[in-house]
Amino acid sequence: MQNKGGLFSKFKELEDRFQSLEEQMISPDVVSNAAAYQKIAKERASLLGRIEKFREYKKVSEEIERLNKVVRESKEEKEFLELVAEELQTLRQKHDALLLKLEEYLIEPDPDEDRNIIVEIRAGTGGEEAALFVANLYRMYTHYADACGFRVELINSNPTPLGGFKEIIFSVSGDKVYKKFKFESGVHRVQRVPSTEASGRIHTSAVSVAVLTEAEEMDIEIDPGDLKIDVFRAAGAGGQHVNTTDSAVRLTHLPTGVVVTCQDERSQIKNRAKALKVLRARLLDHARRQQESKISRERKNQIGTGDRSEKIRTYNFPDRRVTDHRIGLTLYRIEQILEGDLEEIVSSLQEAQRQLKLKGTKQD
Repeated sequence: MQNKGGLFSKFKELEDRFQSLEEQMISPDVVSNAAAYQKIAKERASLLGRIEKFREYKKVSEEIERLNKVVRESKEEKEFLELVAEELQTLRQKHDALLLKLEEYLIEPDPDEDRNIIVEIRAGTGGEEAALFVANLYRMYTHYADACGFRVELINSNPTPLGGFKEIIFSVSGDKVYKKFKFESGVHRVQRVPSTEASGRIHTSAVSVAVLTEAEEMDIEIDPGDLKIDVFRAAGAGGQHVNTTDSAVRLTHLPTGVVVTCQDERSQIKNRAKALKVLRARLLDHARRQQESKISRERKNQIGTGDRSEKIRTYNFPDRRVTDHRIGLTLYRIEQILEGDLEEIVSSLQEAQRQLKLKGTKQD
């Protein structure tokens, strides 16, 4: 938790600014200038909620100090002191909640928090075993999304004969989806004995996950002249339908070389729309990564770098262990986690990032 003195100092500055704005609003010069009055009123309104919480925090702090003094100096009966102690406990809980709220006010919200996402999971080292783990992660994420009340839509998949996937792409939509999924980008490593391993030797395989925010047309403009569009007949193993028409679509963005293929829908129009959605998300992600690489302070406020080559989590089946390497969190309930019980991991990562951001505001 941030140093209370530093937090108090920051909010005292905000309170001084708030009081200055209130004085300006009753100044004849400002009252007679509609534009100036509106500008000052708008800034005052933006500070009002924070100042009210800060003043409530100060009031509660003063009351705690007063009651502590009563306890230290009182010669009253035991029953009275017990009542004071109960009141102190209630006030301390309120104090801690207000302090947490004040800390949150110092953190700028993630502008992408409310965006829907596109998740891409790809098999890495490990062959068929990695492909099977892609299927495990897809199941984990769909169950977690269901538990959060989100909607999942499959965009494209490349299945393997044993029930795995070389690649699977899907979208997740709902309230604050990116906030829940944004820490999943990176390399997920699995350690287990494959069903095809006769000697019982543990294999280590890897899968990469990319979480992209969905892009609106206003975010990324794609010149139709920059697109190469190929259509072909969908085909695949593992139960995927085999079309008799050219419904599959491959989009190539010529300036960047980004290629997106979609073939899970029977309609060429639907496949093209889904492929375009993925293309926009990838181009937006590429542009943002280029921008972020130039801003070192933003990098310091991330859990890891967000680099897709970074190993972020290990799933060890023999020990029933899942370890998130970014925050050193280890949980011994791999079965529940792979069934979608991700909330403890997600909330721990969110708290770790919150602490990093608070540390950043303290250093500003």
